[in-house]
Amino acid sequence: MNLPDARILVTNDDGISADGLVALERIALSLSKDVWVVAPEQEQSGAGHSLTLHVPVRVRKIDPKRYAVSGTPTDCVLLALQEIIPVKKKPVNLILSGINRGSNAGDDVTYSGTVAAAMEGTVLNVPSIALSQACKDRDKIDWKLAESHAPALIKKLIAAGWPSNTLINLNFPDCKKVKGTRVCPQGKRLVSVTLSERVDPKGRPYFWIGGDRDNTADRPDVDIDLLEKGYITITPICMDMTDYKTMDHVRKACKLV
Repeated sequence: MNLPDARILVTNDDGISADGLVALERIALSLSKDVWVVAPEQEQSGAGHSLTLHVPVRVRKIDPKRYAVSGTPTDCVLLALQEIIPVKKKPVNLILSGINRGSNAGDDVTYSGTVAAAMEGTVLNVPSIALSQACKDRDKIDWKLAESHAPALIKKLIAAGWPSNTLINLNFPDCKKVKGTRVCPQGKRLVSVTLSERVDPKGRPYFWIGGDRDNTADRPDVDIDLLEKGYITITPICMDMTDYKTMDHVRKACKLV
């Protein structure tokens, strides 16, 4: 791929007005001048790899290459590649999703709309990278760290290449100066999702899902652990989730073909 001539799609799950999207658009424009933005009208954090199936999906044109979609990040990529962008004249060569407000490491990848947009791009045979910025205060995020490191990393990743059924999950640490960049596996948080039980003014209980999370990983040198230590992490994620070792075990144990 020749990045200066590439057509890049930028999307996210934090919504069309998110600061992280603006930062990612600047990153994309430093790589190519042919950048399209198609992002959710409203925040879709936690939407995962979901499609909007039971209500109409509407598209709002903001500028010639900037659109807001009333659905999920998956909807955005699907509509961008099949309806919004004139791909017959020139295909989309790269999808960049993010920059997410908060990391997407470990278990997060199964919930993340940011990663899901990259998943949809991968399903549709477009090389895709999800980018996320770890943060302790979601209202005070310095995007300069990601903006200073992402262009060179993206260029290196594109030059190296990766399999068509794999996406790249790229996370930036919350620190003043990074210790380096590590290619590492996905980890698991010791405590992933929190629940907060409360009572409304009429005395009825309700729950908030989410909140502060434990950033302690199940083992060292995985994405969660390295982010906490100040490293940029790169994790290739394969769309084929088959556990081949267990498949062979079950086949033999059950005496099946």
